[in-house]
Amino acid sequence: MRDLLTLKNIIWNIPNKQKEIFLTFDDGPNPSTTEFILECLDKYNAKATFFCIGKNVEKYPQLFEAILKGGHTIGNHTYNHLKGWKCSLQEYIDDVQLASKFIESNLFRPPYGQISFSQAKVLHRTYKIVFWSVLTWDFKIKIEPSRCLDNTSLKTKMGDIIVFHDSTKAFHKVEHVLPVFVSRFKELGYSFEAIK
Repeated sequence: MRDLLTLKNIIWNIPNKQKEIFLTFDDGPNPSTTEFILECLDKYNAKATFFCIGKNVEKYPQLFEAILKGGHTIGNHTYNHLKGWKCSLQEYIDDVQLASKFIESNLFRPPYGQISFSQAKVLHRTYKIVFWSVLTWDFKIKIEPSRCLDNTSLKTKMGDIIVFHDSTKAFHKVEHVLPVFVSRFKELGYSFEAIK
């Protein structure tokens, strides 16, 4: 991971003085979750970035269009949600390129945060590779929603990139945490912006 720091276009957070936070959602679009997330964001006038899986975009194009119509940005999250550490360079790059046929973006997030230096070295020429500074742990079955909220709220500060998941597995926590988290930080004077 240390080698990645030598590359340009690797983003962990976005420092600013405007009390901005950057919400991101991985793995969608998903018919069980995306509409709820979009409605919640709209209610609080919050923008976000959705790192979409290519095969999900192909399967649910109307949900993908709804993300774009909501004024949110999108990013490539591979076509098949591959673990970079378990793929050859060519296999990984081919999968990202396949996803790019459905996801027109200069943003990329590696699934599971797993990407080899050689994969990143190729991709950073075309993409900003976006990681995160706060992980909600919404995908962990054993973590209660209240703990997920505490973990996220206590760690978040200006410029942080927060990762939630637009997935059925995470929905129980997202449904509980997202509205409270966004409302809480809005009351503190923060805005939620999309990554560009």
